[in-house]
Amino acid sequence: MNRLALAVSSAIARVTESALGPYQTAVIRIGFSATWLLFLLREFAHRQELYGPDGPWDFDLAQQLVGTNGSFTALMWFGGGIWFETVYLFAVLTAVLLLVGWRTRAMSVLFMVGVLSLQNRSIFMGDGGDNVLHLMCVYLVFTRCGQVWSLDERRARRAREAHARGERVAPDRVGPALWSVFGFVLVAVTAAGRLDGDLTVPLILWISWLAPAVWWIVGRRARTAEPRILLDVIGNVVHNGALLVIMAEACLIYATAGWYKIQGSRWQDGTAVYYPLHLDYFSPWPALADVLTSSGTMVMLITYGTVLVQVAFPFTLFNRRVKNVLLAAMITEHAVIAVVLGLPFFSLAMIAADAVFLPTSFLRRLGDLAARARGRLAGLVRRGDDPVKPPAPRSPENPEHAHVGSSA
Repeated sequence: MNRLALAVSSAIARVTESALGPYQTAVIRIGFSATWLLFLLREFAHRQELYGPDGPWDFDLAQQLVGTNGSFTALMWFGGGIWFETVYLFAVLTAVLLLVGWRTRAMSVLFMVGVLSLQNRSIFMGDGGDNVLHLMCVYLVFTRCGQVWSLDERRARRAREAHARGERVAPDRVGPALWSVFGFVLVAVTAAGRLDGDLTVPLILWISWLAPAVWWIVGRRARTAEPRILLDVIGNVVHNGALLVIMAEACLIYATAGWYKIQGSRWQDGTAVYYPLHLDYFSPWPALADVLTSSGTMVMLITYGTVLVQVAFPFTLFNRRVKNVLLAAMITEHAVIAVVLGLPFFSLAMIAADAVFLPTSFLRRLGDLAARARGRLAGLVRRGDDPVKPPAPRSPENPEHAHVGSSA
């Protein structure tokens, strides 16, 4: 009984004292923001047909759909091309800023707004990866995803170093400005009735706006450290809970996909992989597809292997070595799907979801490699910018030059 109580108390302390998985949440932040950014940039030329007024799902149909399901989309606030272009560029900008980790708490909320605004406008656009991104952009709001590998972390580290040197740190003006603008827009759209419908997203927006105000007031007005410690504990619990939900969501995706495959006759006889490789829509490289399907044994092994990995993965989370092997297999599978079936953004979204299970030691080594590569690149750039100094001209007034010249 004492061992059980000790284990429970240790688990509670671990969950409340720190935000777990800083590298995992950072890599999924980078992965999902990069996936969304690359998708928006690739489809920039076709944005009007996908989500804008030139698409088959016109503004009136979208209004009827949103009025029926109550989903959130800022594109329904106003009509016309100018507002659509503004929202599209807003989605691109928030993806870039979240990718580099600039003001991640605010950018994660605005990133969610951009994703939901475009996806809920035209729900029939996507390849499966949009569903994963749709869910994960909401979960990211509740995580402290800027603890490492972000501009926020660099700014906080420089502030600590300045404090240690006894230097005065300038007060933060960007954060309050962002909070004020965000609050003004939120109050305006709420008063105008633009947030009617499902209350989930409006509630998240209001909580995300009020939470920093409560944090600031407690930090400035509290006479003791207990209120700030309590808020920090709440933040850690919310972060760790969101991280657990992300992991559970990834496991649910694989388990559901695997068990549905088992029920299909083509998956049972080992031929399911053959058919999508010979559809024109999923065959960007027909010659490569022919090579993969030239052997019936290879097709059978890939088919059964896919089902086995997806079904078994959730049960291997408590065995680190087996989990890492299956994780590498799944990431490799998605990389192959991206190339062979021409589904890069679906694969990127799933790889980003898989990254939550990557070992911390591996992610640290990966970060160290990236830092060294960046340092070498910066060194090359600096050496390339330095002008080459010509040799000093020889002068007869210089006795050293005259001596050298005479001996030569």
